[in-house]
Amino acid sequence: MGRRARWVALVLCLAALSAGALPAVGALPAADEEGNQDESLESKTLSAEDQVKDHSTGTRVVAGQIFLESGKSDSQSENEENFHSQEQEKENSLEELNSLEMSNLLNKDLEEAEVQTPVLTAIGGTADGEPCHFPFLFMEKEYAECTADGREDGRLWCATTYDYKKDQKWGFCESEEQSNKRRQMQEAEDVYQIGMKILNESSKKAQKKVAYQYLLKAADMNHTKAMEKVSYALLFGDYLKQNIQSSKELFEKLTEEGSPKGQMALGFLYASGLGVNSSQAKALVYYTFGALGGNLIAHMILGYRYWAGIGVLQSCESALTHYRLVANHVASDISLTGGTVVQRIRLADEVENPGMASGMLEEDLIQYYQFLAEKGDVQAQVGLGQLHLHGGRGVEQNHQRAFEYFNQAANAGNSHAMAFLGKMYSEGSDVVPQSNETALQYFKKAADMNYELALKYFQKAAEQGWVDGQLQLGSMYYNGIGVKKDYKQALKYFNLASQGGHILAFYNLAQMHATGTGVMRSCHTAVELFKNVCERGRWSERLMTAYNSYKDGDSNSAVVQYLLLAEQGYEVAQSNAAFILDQSKNLKEASIVGENETYPRALLHWNRAASQGYTVARIKLGDYHFYGFGTDVDYETAFIHYRLASEQQHSAQAMFNLGYMHEKGLGIKQDIHLAKRFYDMAAEASPDAQVPVFLALCKLGVIYSLQYIREINIREVFSHIDMDQLLGPEWDLYLMTIIALLLGTIIAYRQRQHQAIPRPAGLRPAVPQQEPPPEHQPPQ
Repeated sequence: MGRRARWVALVLCLAALSAGALPAVGALPAADEEGNQDESLESKTLSAEDQVKDHSTGTRVVAGQIFLESGKSDSQSENEENFHSQEQEKENSLEELNSLEMSNLLNKDLEEAEVQTPVLTAIGGTADGEPCHFPFLFMEKEYAECTADGREDGRLWCATTYDYKKDQKWGFCESEEQSNKRRQMQEAEDVYQIGMKILNESSKKAQKKVAYQYLLKAADMNHTKAMEKVSYALLFGDYLKQNIQSSKELFEKLTEEGSPKGQMALGFLYASGLGVNSSQAKALVYYTFGALGGNLIAHMILGYRYWAGIGVLQSCESALTHYRLVANHVASDISLTGGTVVQRIRLADEVENPGMASGMLEEDLIQYYQFLAEKGDVQAQVGLGQLHLHGGRGVEQNHQRAFEYFNQAANAGNSHAMAFLGKMYSEGSDVVPQSNETALQYFKKAADMNYELALKYFQKAAEQGWVDGQLQLGSMYYNGIGVKKDYKQALKYFNLASQGGHILAFYNLAQMHATGTGVMRSCHTAVELFKNVCERGRWSERLMTAYNSYKDGDSNSAVVQYLLLAEQGYEVAQSNAAFILDQSKNLKEASIVGENETYPRALLHWNRAASQGYTVARIKLGDYHFYGFGTDVDYETAFIHYRLASEQQHSAQAMFNLGYMHEKGLGIKQDIHLAKRFYDMAAEASPDAQVPVFLALCKLGVIYSLQYIREINIREVFSHIDMDQLLGPEWDLYLMTIIALLLGTIIAYRQRQHQAIPRPAGLRPAVPQQEPPPEHQPPQ
């Protein structure tokens, strides 16, 4: 980012702080962010300062913005006055900061730009061992650093006196080996940039394959970022043929170089046992190193492991630390429309209900937003503007359309659209000319809001169920902007916005539960909310990539992608990975996993999915223990899983299975009455269960009758029956009369049937033709 762009950004920050600006729904992406818009957050690494930073008791993070508070929460009434006095002091200090920073900003920029250059010693040349002199004059041009000008081999050199032409004293800045290495890395960087340009500018599969050939060439030249790209492509089979062994070798090489992405991926291989012998201890070590290096996915994996107690002692506070760190970055990166739309398609549900839609397609969703935007929906206009600004989700980057949508929303008074227009003017493009003055005007408009008017509009929007209005109203109550600070009201509106699925509402609720602000502190609730936020990061788009791979028949690629997402704690990925492994035993789908390992691995992931509340996974656990798939036959454990699915999720299938086990006495004492009760409950729980329940009850009735007959003595029963007393003294005559009447009725019915058969008119029974008698042969 240039000095002028940084100046604009700081002015915006100061204006927002001094005015007490309402937090934006989402943080704007930095203008100088490395990489392209389609790169996921997994490529980001955290600095040591970011990792040490802890937003706990002394900070509040609302709507993706961190607000510092010097006092504790308002729940502690004894510090109320001190809190307000400190807030007043803070406002005064911000005003002073605003005036001082504007006068000293350029000086500070110059001071920051000054870098202490280490003293370089000339190697070889005419001044071997003498220090380089900067600047030096060569060909009437001053050089402040080593240069390759004047040399055909490209080696860097410097002069040891000011005037090279006069003194002819010089030496190399690097050895020949260092020079060759530098030129090789520069060539690798050029190849990498070509590959990335093709990859980001093309949506055609053939072009992306060409891009990966360039990346493959750069990786062969030991370019770190290229090796990371290629290693993941080999792991997942993205535009390169899937090769787990080759990807493992690259990950090991990256790990030796200290790459956090390589460390995280190597941990995944050891956790899942792909290409290596499974070792949860080694996986934990590599995950930890990856997290220390700032890899967000490694942090997310460790958060899930501490939350579920996988390979480590269960620790809610440790899980909270990892999840909160990832959630902070997700919240600052999400779009203004509420974050990435995560399509959670369960393969098991698709098989059970093939006619049901798997979810709204992205094209349909975009058309829906376009319809809302045309009707004047400001939120849809801002969302589509951002989508066209950055590109993605099937929409090509189009700054003209983005500008039009932002302009419409800004004319309606939306501060977020104004901020985006300011961003577009500050960066400049072919459509919008670069103008810091215009950008500053929009930034000021976005910051200088009339909070009473904003409160009024947000209240109306919240009453009509507009999620973003509920979120902003909660933010105003939380921070006391335009209204008296009220954490209870903030909690109420954040809850309403979370019911609409707004990810920043989950984030704000998580912060309140984590710090005990306006609500009793609950680590467990905070972790669940932060986990929800983390699962809406850009890496969630791999769920659809894995699904498309499975639909295209590439089960090996799909199962590896689902396994990585399962490590991150995605329940739908755990169940889908288990489903593919379960099916591969019979259909030979996922050949990447050994035949003897499919059921044990599937059992592991069914277990993890069931612990997160997925009913089908719980029933599958019962089935695996009932039939002995991947484990020993254990009817008691199967009964426990079926009972949990019945009691917690009211599953008709689980109730039916419980009825069967009670009927047969499997894992529980045989009880026909309880069996009937569970069958009846299954029929009530689901209409689809009524037919199998009817058949089961018929069978149960026959079994009950036979059991009753076996338990009684028929001869003894008849001996106690007095027919004269029951039917009268002439009961035998009545019985004979009834039998005679029945016989007469049957005989009359059969005779009537014979008489009622008509014969077709004009037809006579065919008389068989008799052959003429043989002529008498004359005696011979």
